[in-house]
Amino acid sequence: MSQPVEYLHENPPGQSDARRIFEKQRAACRADPYPDYATRVENLKNLEHILVEHQDAIAEAISLDFGNRACQESKLVDVFLPLDSLRYCRKNLRRWMKPQRRKVSVWFKPARNTVLPQPKGVVGVIAPWNYPLFLVVSPLASALAAGNRCMVKMASNSQNLCRLFADLVAKELDEDTLAVLPGVRASEFTPLPWDHLVFTGSPESGKTVMKTAADNLTPVTLELGGKSPTVVCDDFDLEAAAARIVFGKFVNAGQTCVGPDYLFLPEGKVAEFAGHCRDIMAKRYAGLDDPAYTSIADEKSFRRLLDWLEDAREKGASVSKLLAGPDHEAAHRKIAPMLVTGVNEEMVLMQEEIFGPFLPVMTYRSIDEVLDYINERERPLALYLFTRDKALQDRVIKNTLSGGVCLNDCVLHAAQHDMPFGGIGNSGMGQYHGPEGFNELSKLRPVFRQALHPATALLHPPYGKVWNFVYRLMMRFDI
Repeated sequence: MSQPVEYLHENPPGQSDARRIFEKQRAACRADPYPDYATRVENLKNLEHILVEHQDAIAEAISLDFGNRACQESKLVDVFLPLDSLRYCRKNLRRWMKPQRRKVSVWFKPARNTVLPQPKGVVGVIAPWNYPLFLVVSPLASALAAGNRCMVKMASNSQNLCRLFADLVAKELDEDTLAVLPGVRASEFTPLPWDHLVFTGSPESGKTVMKTAADNLTPVTLELGGKSPTVVCDDFDLEAAAARIVFGKFVNAGQTCVGPDYLFLPEGKVAEFAGHCRDIMAKRYAGLDDPAYTSIADEKSFRRLLDWLEDAREKGASVSKLLAGPDHEAAHRKIAPMLVTGVNEEMVLMQEEIFGPFLPVMTYRSIDEVLDYINERERPLALYLFTRDKALQDRVIKNTLSGGVCLNDCVLHAAQHDMPFGGIGNSGMGQYHGPEGFNELSKLRPVFRQALHPATALLHPPYGKVWNFVYRLMMRFDI
């Protein structure tokens, strides 16, 4: 058991502090616009040190914010995964920083072309509460690797973690490199003239962030979630599918942006699937009061989920509870994991991202039905397909569009640091993770180096026989 969490911050920073730190970081950018490799590596290592040395305190703070979340769950997702991301960036940084040689058309030789990845400047990161450190550190890893200065706003219901993380960061990194702002309001943070802004949250909040950023022409990376479909095909073992789906769906009590939001099963397989789910969940959790099962993060979300479940019942849905005991427990804001069948489009559960432990289940006869259903709706953050048929995998992937795809499992694509992570359309824009994240948060600056005696001088006025001859050659030959 870790020691009680203690914080140095007594009063949250106000607007003046946010502006002050922003201006301090902008001045630091002007003084050192291109931090060297050693500086960037040190920054990444300092964050690694925080995660390794203070993992118990971090897990405790997250549990306090949630009401209850198992330390093992927090350590896996909010300590190890961001740590892995930092290590990955550090190991690949030297290669990413190298200027990239690019080809020069024969007509412009002997000039040279290069692309230089340069820091954009000051990057703002706005993170949600559901994976409060993973969704801070993952974009920070890309941003700091790219040489930027960063400021972080965490969710209002993640303030125990936020105060702890702010103090730990202040001990390891200078304020003009990285600052975490406990208590800062979105209205104080978002309008600052960022060089880039990374936001994770709902599509509606993302639209607001984008509108505000537009006042300063701030480029944005938006990870927005949505209703991610899951499809199980006849050829895939149903018990194996159930084991992987219930983990992806019910980890963190369903409060996961890439969690399966609805499920398609072959016709006639619902009862068997539900039986597997109950057996699996009984092995993983003793009941609703099991400390390994996460609480709903706040009272508003708790009430919202219960209202949505009642709405589904009133409109004809059947609910299959996957744990013994009560449907919910108000004192600790816990709601039992449930499968919801007999759903229709009138139900709120089928209209909005659920962000809770309910999994609507539908059946299908033909994969064409499934593709039509998915493609008639907003593009999701993730798509999950369970089949061993490679031709079918290829068909589904090529005939749908989502932020990412995970074959024969759920959510794990988001933990792959060498692949870009992000949405499309209603589920977001831009990406971080991998070289794409480094490039997203860099200015890929083209540099054209002219030769001492360039051939392009032949194209200068006055326009006469030489110019006409060269132009005819340019138009005629594909070199």
